[in-house]
Order: sequence, then C-alpha cells, then structure tokens
Amino acid sequence: MESIKDKIAIIGMGCCKFGENWNKGPEDMIIEAAYEAYEDAGIDPKDIQAAWLGTVSAHWIGMGGLALAEPLKLHGIPITRVENWCATGHEALRNASFAVACGMYDIAIAVGFEKLKDTGFPGLGVGRGMHPVMEMRRTAPSSFAFIATRYFHTYGLSPEEGKETIAKIAVKNHKNGSLHPKAHFQREITLEQAVKAPIIAWPLGLFDCCGNSDGAAVAIIARADMAKKFRDDPIYIKGIGLSQNSMMPHFQPGFDWTGFEVTQRAARQAYEQAGIKNPRKEIDLAVVHDCFTITELIIYEDLGFSPKGKAREDVDAGTFTLEGDLPVNTDGGLKCFGHPVGASGLRMSYEIYKQLQGKGDKRQIKNAEIGLAHTLGGHPSVSCVMLYGNNRG
Repeated sequence: MESIKDKIAIIGMGCCKFGENWNKGPEDMIIEAAYEAYEDAGIDPKDIQAAWLGTVSAHWIGMGGLALAEPLKLHGIPITRVENWCATGHEALRNASFAVACGMYDIAIAVGFEKLKDTGFPGLGVGRGMHPVMEMRRTAPSSFAFIATRYFHTYGLSPEEGKETIAKIAVKNHKNGSLHPKAHFQREITLEQAVKAPIIAWPLGLFDCCGNSDGAAVAIIARADMAKKFRDDPIYIKGIGLSQNSMMPHFQPGFDWTGFEVTQRAARQAYEQAGIKNPRKEIDLAVVHDCFTITELIIYEDLGFSPKGKAREDVDAGTFTLEGDLPVNTDGGLKCFGHPVGASGLRMSYEIYKQLQGKGDKRQIKNAEIGLAHTLGGHPSVSCVMLYGNNRG
C-alpha cells in the first residue's frame, strides 16, 4: 500500500468560535472559518478547485454539497458531502487529501460544521445498544460508564482511585481550554469540583462529559511541491489511518471494554505511513477524542502513549499536560470545545496546525515537529488518526 506521506500540505486553516451560537446559522460559521483559512493561505476563493463537506446533521441528508455551495459561492466546482460518525471532519480532509494526492486537483478545501443547538439534540441520546434481544438502548454516558467501571476493575483501581484519575484529565483539559479564545468553555476547574460534580452516569460526572456545541472548521490543502508558493510554514500530512468496526463491537468475541480496536488499527496505519516506530517518543503533541474523560485515558494506551493498564501512572506524572513530555488536548479538547460532530476532526487538526507553526499562543509547546489528531465515533465503531509534520521529509 502506498503512503500519502509528504504528498499533501495544509496551506491555510480557519475555525469559528465554538459554543451556543444561537445568533449564527451554519452559513455564518462556515463563512467565518473559511475566510480565516483563505486569508491564512493567501488565496482567493476562486483558486479552490474542489471541495469536501463533512456534516452529520439530518437536515442535510440527501442534499450533497449544497450547504457549502451557497455560503462560499463555490458554484461550478465539484463538492462532495461525507459523513462517518464522529470522524466526519477528518473524513472530509482525508478524501480531499486523496484527491489532491492523485493529481486530480492542485488546491482543495475541506469543511466540517454542525449546528447542534438548533436541532434540540440533548447529547444524551439512546442510540447505543440496538440489539433486539440482548439489550435495551442506552445513552452515550452510560456506554462509557460501562467502559470506565470495567477499566477500573481490570486494572485494579478502586472506585475512588479511578474517579480521581479521570478527574485529573478533566482538570487538565479545562486549564488548557481556558487559554483558547475559541473554546466553548474557558474556565479552569479544581480536582475537588471534578470529583464531586453531579453524576451523569456513574462514575462519570458533569465534568467527565463533553458538551454540545455549534462550530465549523476548515482546511485548505495543496500539493506539497507547490505549498511554499503560498507560505513559508506549510504543514505536511505524514499519515492517515481509518478503521471501521461492527455496529456493536461489544458483541464480538474478545471485546473487553478496556480498549478501542478501531483506534489501534487506525493508529497502526498512520504510524506505518509516517514511519513512526515509537509514538510516545516521536510524537510531540496530540489532540484526541475526549468525548468522556475515560475515553481519553484509554486512548493514551490505544495510541501507544502509555503501556496497557499504565495510563494512570502517566496521568499522575503529568505526562500529558502542557509542560509534560507528550501534551494531549492542548486546546482543551472536546471537553472545552464541545462536540459539533462534523467540525471536531478539523478543529483538532487546526490546533495541531497552529502548534506546529509555533502559533499556539499561551498554549504553545516547545519544539513541536510531529502532531497527531484522533477521532472516535459510533459504539465505538470508527476511528481516524491523522499525523502532521512541519518539515517535508
């Protein structure tokens, strides 16, 4: 299988302010993010040759690329709408990258957006557990609560130890989010607040769960060999991994609720393309899918940042803080940006893009050269891992 390493560069990105954007429509958020990206890339909208749009909003089902054609006036060029659970934003970028890499286009745009607040979506849907005999439907928090209690049991954490471990992740992400002007939630919390917060689905409390938000994010990509015509500091795509699983992976033999196989497979694909042998040592920062704090804890292990069952030790050591050896969710993650599904993958990549350019402001980490963005969706049934670097190999 051929690698996409260093064939594509991101030459511009944009991201609107995430939050309860009651005073904005999808078009307003898309325009805000896209025109930041146009200015960042130094291009005219007329330079865009093809576009990919990621959204999961039911309102747009069957309408293809119309949600993008009108607000950005991209009339007359091919626009493709994609959706793939919570990896939808990454899916738009992934497909645009392949189209440019194959030589069909020189410049393309990937857009992800979601306007959840207008839909009335409560975030506690009962979409999980759709087996007609073996279980009734359950909420997303209860699904990940099962994962948390199983993880605690398997690795010998008492309920109090487990609760404190995931609370530390919430505290870290809220501290990082307080430094990002585009985050939905920009307030630090204490460990005591996180531990004693109202329970949503035990052991997950209020601060263990991400919120619902509106948002849009955009990437403009070009052939790597022409990227420096646009800017001195393009960011190169080093690897793309995507994996799917069953609608109900927990019914598969061997599923033990302590890891996400789709993430492990997607990471292996991306690492192989990028030539990553030791992710803990070779990756400088990551933005991962922390829909719940227990998810982030397990992702540390699935991505190879921590040995299996040992992520707690790295949390206690501060490994994943801004000052640690491998900062994770430097922008506050889903915990602080919320999860407007179609936008999240591109929002994560926006943070990596800025950090690798040394433009992370108060969140900037030192000497960042390789960054990872990760999404996880479904039951969990799909995952995407994207690797980026600031040097063309």
